[in-house]
Amino acid sequence: MPSILPRWATTFSLIFCATASATCATEFLTLENKITLGNAAGRIDHLTVDLARQRLFVAELGNNSLGIVDLKERKLMQTIPGLKQPQGVAYHQATDTLYVANAGDGSVRMFRGADYSEAGRIDLKDDADNIRLDNVANRIIVGYGKGALAVIDPVSRSKIADIPLKAHPEGFQLDAKSHQIFVNVPDANAVSVIDRGTGQQKANWPTTDARGNFPMTIDEASSQVVVVFRNPEKLRGYSIQTGKMVSELEICGDSDDVFFDAKRKRLYVSCGAGFVDVIDASGGYKRLARIPTAQGARTSLFVPELDRLFLAVRASSGEAAAIWIYHPVE
Repeated sequence: MPSILPRWATTFSLIFCATASATCATEFLTLENKITLGNAAGRIDHLTVDLARQRLFVAELGNNSLGIVDLKERKLMQTIPGLKQPQGVAYHQATDTLYVANAGDGSVRMFRGADYSEAGRIDLKDDADNIRLDNVANRIIVGYGKGALAVIDPVSRSKIADIPLKAHPEGFQLDAKSHQIFVNVPDANAVSVIDRGTGQQKANWPTTDARGNFPMTIDEASSQVVVVFRNPEKLRGYSIQTGKMVSELEICGDSDDVFFDAKRKRLYVSCGAGFVDVIDASGGYKRLARIPTAQGARTSLFVPELDRLFLAVRASSGEAAAIWIYHPVE
């Protein structure tokens, strides 16, 4: 049934939804809570979660700290200071260890999950960035430097291998079905395809006329690698089997994270321009909604087990940095 509201009324309701502190619903996402991050200032980077303890970890890059949010109590629990521009963060459940990758000094810092005391450090020398867990091989993968993925053994807490790339890696994903790693390498204008068994590059997908390929996810239902570009502002789907582009869609500006919601066959793209784009992925890609958020809020985390999208919102004049919690609407 078409909406009986005029266009201006719909727009007003979405803007109000982004700024109101109370629970607020749109057609596709409900903003149900905001959790402030204390005195965190500057840019916020990536997030991860400890599901057992219901804790969210927030890389506060501009503040050189890591925020720890208690999701049960809906409040900031603790802050770990003294980091160097933290970017990537991952929690390894089997060893109860938190990994934090630092751009400022190239280190990967480790903390015990029980009390967040220091558990070790690996020096990658330069620009440690995104982190992914390889649960099949029981490895931690970290993008870093002028072009490499570091392979870390979580038992010995040491680097055991390097996977070379043509330039610095940004967003990357591990595909369990094809046993491949897909890596955004924006300075090389490409997506690199790595064989997880040999650690060697097996293919290179040029991005041709698109630049700034930072966010990436895998649409398992459609067997596509989803890559989001900043220039031009496009979302593209590439066939996992052939590397050919099979879909394309205009997207919000300054994107930094994208996630696939398998339950609803949707994509969520968070953008620093101040929006979350909700994409229908049930048959080709089509934008369902562009939801206003906050300027600079470009990093997020969708957690299927909690059925929540967490958006990192940096501090602005008159408002503290916060995590905005969205509940997808059926």
